[in-house]
Amino acid sequence: MTVRIPSGRGLRGPRHAGHTLTAEHLGALSLPVGDDGVIIGTDAEGHSQMIGFHRPAPYDVLLVGGLWTAQVLALRAAATGARVAVETGRSRAWTALAQAAGAGLECVSLHDVGRVPPTGATVGSPVVVVRDCGMRPPRGRVVSSPWQSVLTLLPYLSPVAPRLMRASALVGVQRVSPEEADRIGGILGLSRIESEALPTLSDGVTLWVAGGERHWVRTDATEVETQLLGDARRMD
Repeated sequence: MTVRIPSGRGLRGPRHAGHTLTAEHLGALSLPVGDDGVIIGTDAEGHSQMIGFHRPAPYDVLLVGGLWTAQVLALRAAATGARVAVETGRSRAWTALAQAAGAGLECVSLHDVGRVPPTGATVGSPVVVVRDCGMRPPRGRVVSSPWQSVLTLLPYLSPVAPRLMRASALVGVQRVSPEEADRIGGILGLSRIESEALPTLSDGVTLWVAGGERHWVRTDATEVETQLLGDARRMD
């Protein structure tokens, strides 16, 4: 089944047609290292799902879930060539990741809450800002802009969650309480079956919602990610 996703929103994967060229032209071939998205896991049919963080327009993502998933996304964003700026009040939880990412290159930087400097994002040097600022993240000084996406992590539903959900192009929800699931279902327009499934989700499983699109995605860590971050977990 082919899922059509509105341009500029939601999850997207490779959509390029194939290209061919003759053997004598191979020597002149030059390809930029491009990005069709950050692989976030597989859906129920086993198809890879991606988030296209690198966009020529502002793009906001909200994850109501665990630190583990946010860190996997940060690592994978860095692997696509993005600079990742982490705004956090718990820098110790991110230090090992920042030191390990980029094989010695400073591609993941850590900043105190409210202290992220201008990043100078461009098409050739895209940025993903990860906001790990607790239940009530303050309005960020650095916001989404062309080639700079913002991923906000909320450990649970909070008073600011409805505003962030409505303002985000993509919302991910991991395991929450039945009461939280009811509220989230109302905000996102989920069906009763979808809302009732949220409290039963396994670690590493996320419901990603973009408008009318729904994707249940399991994120499985690579061997390197497991060595650095441990096994998938909802609680930290």
